[in-house]
Amino acid sequence: MHPILIITFGPLLAALVAGLGNRMIGNVAAKSLTTAALFLSAALAWPIFLGYLSGSESAEVVRVLKWVESGTLSFDWALRVDTLTAVMLVVITSVSALVHLYSWGYMAEDPDQPRFFAYLSLFTFAMLMLVTADNLVQMFFGWEGVGLASYLLIGFWYQKPSAGAAAIKAFVVNRVGDLGFMLGIFGTYLVFQTTSIPEILAAAPGMSGSTITFLGMRLYTMDVLCILLFIGAMGKSAQLGLHTWLPDAMEGPTPVSALIHAATMVTAGVFMVCRLSPMFETAPTALALVTIIGAATCFFAATIGTTQWDIKRVIAYSTCSQLGYMFFAAGVGAYGAAMFHLFTHAFFKALLFLGAGSVIHAMHHEQDMRFYGGLRKHIPFTFWAMMAGTLAITGLGVYHLGLGFAGFWSKDAILEAAFARGNGAGQFAFWAGAFAALLTSFYSWRLMFLTFWGKPRWIESEHIQHAVHKTPEEAGADTTGGYHPHESPLSMLVPLGVLTLGAVAAGQVFAPSFLDSAAFWNGSIFYNEALIHAMHSVPYWVKYTALIVMLIGLAGAYLAYIARPELPAKFVQRFGAIHNFVYRKWYFDEVYDALFVRPAFALGRIFWQWGDIGTIDRFGPNGVAAVVARSSLAARSLQSGYVYTYALIMLLGLVAAVTYVLL
Repeated sequence: MHPILIITFGPLLAALVAGLGNRMIGNVAAKSLTTAALFLSAALAWPIFLGYLSGSESAEVVRVLKWVESGTLSFDWALRVDTLTAVMLVVITSVSALVHLYSWGYMAEDPDQPRFFAYLSLFTFAMLMLVTADNLVQMFFGWEGVGLASYLLIGFWYQKPSAGAAAIKAFVVNRVGDLGFMLGIFGTYLVFQTTSIPEILAAAPGMSGSTITFLGMRLYTMDVLCILLFIGAMGKSAQLGLHTWLPDAMEGPTPVSALIHAATMVTAGVFMVCRLSPMFETAPTALALVTIIGAATCFFAATIGTTQWDIKRVIAYSTCSQLGYMFFAAGVGAYGAAMFHLFTHAFFKALLFLGAGSVIHAMHHEQDMRFYGGLRKHIPFTFWAMMAGTLAITGLGVYHLGLGFAGFWSKDAILEAAFARGNGAGQFAFWAGAFAALLTSFYSWRLMFLTFWGKPRWIESEHIQHAVHKTPEEAGADTTGGYHPHESPLSMLVPLGVLTLGAVAAGQVFAPSFLDSAAFWNGSIFYNEALIHAMHSVPYWVKYTALIVMLIGLAGAYLAYIARPELPAKFVQRFGAIHNFVYRKWYFDEVYDALFVRPAFALGRIFWQWGDIGTIDRFGPNGVAAVVARSSLAARSLQSGYVYTYALIMLLGLVAAVTYVLL
């Protein structure tokens, strides 16, 4: 049996057994089966990836079964394995396996653990289907599968109204993007008469310059198709305009945030653009749009991250911002750099999310950083793990020394590629990305300083005081509020340790292959040799831009939250309008509520009051049906069961009939 079959279908089998068995097989059996399946998948995925890294593997397609044959439309369910797939396999299976293990400790007190682990494994299977797709229909199957699984996981604690609302919001917003994705797939089949990805990519250069009628306009064919496909990516990867679901998705358990919103599902859009990169290279307008949207998202999300107090929301907006980097890298043609940042980001962002989960676990599920402080002495392992993640995301590294954390190698390469591209969109992306890097450093160190430095502030937390059953008077007499944070169990710390290694070394080890080796990619993405050479020739100030802004952001956070902690309050007091604008997330939710949500509810009420009640009910249940009901009541009163009653009715009927005939 080919390893790819075990890698992809093992999690599905585990999900079915755990989900259907549920309480019948018990918590331990469900957790053990799903976790073992994911570690087996990861153990098989890494040799495949290392084989492509060494050049000993070549692309292949493993046929599973004949799927659809209808007229000219015919395709198999087949699993495509090449370098791009191998990269995604190790990201998905490694992070998912560690999240499964982490969840043993984090979800230990949850009464519905089999369902949770079944959902996790189901999500992993759907994501694996997406990245191994050999045709667009199979990719869409995985695309919708991860959407379904994310809905189930975000709303896992369905008793909480906020969790249900967040799940519905994620589902609806993604449906908007998926409409564009579906239209893109339909249009691609219309143009190329096939859904096979290799056949489409081979024929794409020949369609350059052709036109098609769309929405009554004559437009370039490839631009239309690629823009429609990119709209799907905007929804799945939370780009500006379709991003509003991502921060609300933090209502799900923290392991869900790490799996879906850090390392896997939100990167599906980036993967899709890179998979179809030969198509996008024939669509300059679409590439410019990808670049501008990515750069704008990068800047926009970073500004919001500087004002949030919920530790998970800060990291969520950080994810949104880092996805912007990946997209504008793809937009300028640096698909290798985009995938490299996806790869390194998976390690350090999953580390930050799981580290945040360890903090939340230690603080009895308190997520507001204003109630943290001084935790580095209480949870030292979590502190050093999150320190490594922070150094990775902020991009600490020195170009001339050739040393740096994971984010240094991938983020710097993206900024260099944007600058080297030389066009207007590239320059916009470079400066937006550089400023976003400064903000990233600021909000990342702000998180660290508020959480791990300063005096303990958890005495002010209602959650913690309730947990230790102290009255405000009793808590006030105890400088710790009666609560002493504790380190997480081993099942949570081991994943943190493994991800820390990735955050520290993944960039250093894999940068040459991802960024400079066309042989490594072996045709799985469009590889722009000229751009790679131009990246290495940019001025030194470009190469040191990320380090400089990182240090500025660190200094700003230290000044505001350690040296002079009164500064943030003074800033808010003086620039309240600006702060409120950013804190309220640029009012996107309010604008969407006014433009779409309220009109939709108003329209629903109109149809309900005038349609259902005023028309259907009036002439249906309350109209004709009511007349029939009253008539049947009258008729029923005549059915007495006495013979003389029926004889009288017959006599009256006969008299009436004779009278009618005579008159």
